[in-house]
Amino acid sequence: MAEQRPFDLAMLAYCVLIGAGILSIVAVSQFAALVRFFPYNLSLTWAHYDFDQKGGGGWASYYNSIRLALSTGVVGTAVVFVGAYLTEKARGFALGRGLFHFLAMLPMAVPGLVLGLAYIFFFNAPANPLNVLYRTMTILVINTIVHFYTVGHLTALTALRQMDPEFETVSASLKQPFYRTFWRVTVPVCLPSTLDIAIYMFVNAMTTVSGVVFIYGPKTELASISVLNMDDTGEIASAAAMAMMIFYTNAGARGLHLLLARWLERRTQAWRRR
Repeated sequence: MAEQRPFDLAMLAYCVLIGAGILSIVAVSQFAALVRFFPYNLSLTWAHYDFDQKGGGGWASYYNSIRLALSTGVVGTAVVFVGAYLTEKARGFALGRGLFHFLAMLPMAVPGLVLGLAYIFFFNAPANPLNVLYRTMTILVINTIVHFYTVGHLTALTALRQMDPEFETVSASLKQPFYRTFWRVTVPVCLPSTLDIAIYMFVNAMTTVSGVVFIYGPKTELASISVLNMDDTGEIASAAAMAMMIFYTNAGARGLHLLLARWLERRTQAWRRR
């Protein structure tokens, strides 16, 4: 153990250095959001948080991001997990399941900018019946789920593959419907991974820019887009303030996720410690 101490200290110093570099960026952004005119007038003020008087979408854009993140976290997690379950646990139709898995991998290879442009060309066509979705919160949720689908899909597949494949066989032999096995066995066993997918979707929905920058409307502007718009109009300190609101929201969501995961682990995952 003594021989490992120098190596451990060196790795600790490396991690502290990297962490300090990341925190310094956050600290400068927060400091700039609280002073009148960084770096010339360093007197403190809350004026930069008065987003309704700035060039972005105001506080409404922040609330829109919360709505998007919550909707994406809930709907996206359900869609991703059910899709992974059908891919991994379903029997028969191997070609269709393979094709679905291939399509689930595609978003990882498609830049968000390309995805946003594709949504413009498809949904903005007047002859398209789905044109009514353009510039609505619904299309933002769909776009965000598709954009970050791959990671959630792989996470769910990993959790499902850790389960005994005989669960479904035994359930069928007992003449139990598959949905009962899914709800009573599969979901509780995979609950930690499901929560990880939800927080992943939430955090990325709060920060996404490239996929949604082309398809938002006047009433659906997001906080991440507001940061860009305020920066374009010269309101750099206000842009930093909005960015910090996104950061603190994600940090709070992550904290709640850890507490919820720990509580649910004690309630539903005690079998793992046996």
